[in-house]
Amino acid sequence: SRSTKRNEYKKSAQANSGAAMPQALLFKGCVREGLFARVNRATVRVLEANNCAVRVPADQVCCGALHAHAGDLEGARQLARRNVDAFSDEASAKIITNAGGCGALLASYGHLLANDTEYAERAREFSSRVRDICQQLETTGIRHGAELDEGVTTYDASCHLLYGQRARVEPIEMLRKIPGLRFVALEGSEVCCGGAGVYNLLEPEMSARILNEKLAHIKETGAQTLTTGNPGCHMQIGAGARLNGMESLRICHPVEMLDESYARAGFYKTVTSDK
Repeated sequence: SRSTKRNEYKKSAQANSGAAMPQALLFKGCVREGLFARVNRATVRVLEANNCAVRVPADQVCCGALHAHAGDLEGARQLARRNVDAFSDEASAKIITNAGGCGALLASYGHLLANDTEYAERAREFSSRVRDICQQLETTGIRHGAELDEGVTTYDASCHLLYGQRARVEPIEMLRKIPGLRFVALEGSEVCCGGAGVYNLLEPEMSARILNEKLAHIKETGAQTLTTGNPGCHMQIGAGARLNGMESLRICHPVEMLDESYARAGFYKTVTSDK
């Protein structure tokens, strides 16, 4: 079975490492799992290929980010408490995200629940364990895969990942670990794409102007692939690209590129891919 093969792969990796595999708990996210589940699958495969055992807590719920953006802080707090409970079984395991918007709020649970006498300390401990996938790989090391030479690739920084989780160079370093990848820096990568949670719904005209500037810079790179670390950015730029005649632009998460490199290298021979 698939699970049996995955367990065999984990045991083999652990035996080869000579030490216990670090543990990681994956936060799936609502939009990520609902619309971009392939990114979660790629995240698990890449973590396991880098000698990290992964579990997905069953009782996790929405992070509460959209509630907080819309001013429903009590709704966000209710969800935060449920997630603190869901991830409490393995207190030493890092909590891994691949969505900048989710990660920024998860890392803020200590602040969100600071006045909750029952959850304040637990929330601070929870937030201290949150890592974006790129930050986790920077800590544990990134295994080199096979060469990818499929045109120019660029990267647009998620504001929540960049400013909320302070991941500035780690996503780019993940891409630079891929042999043969032609990476071109994107001017204005650190500037918002206009999505900004619910901003594109509340201020569509300003959001569109910001997006058009972003699309112009993407065209300047000549990139065939744009990578970004947040599903909100993915949808905002993806919709803009389609509406502006850039249908050939591939948009994906950086970990998907690394996953593809690993698949070509044959790292997943004992694990059935479900991409």
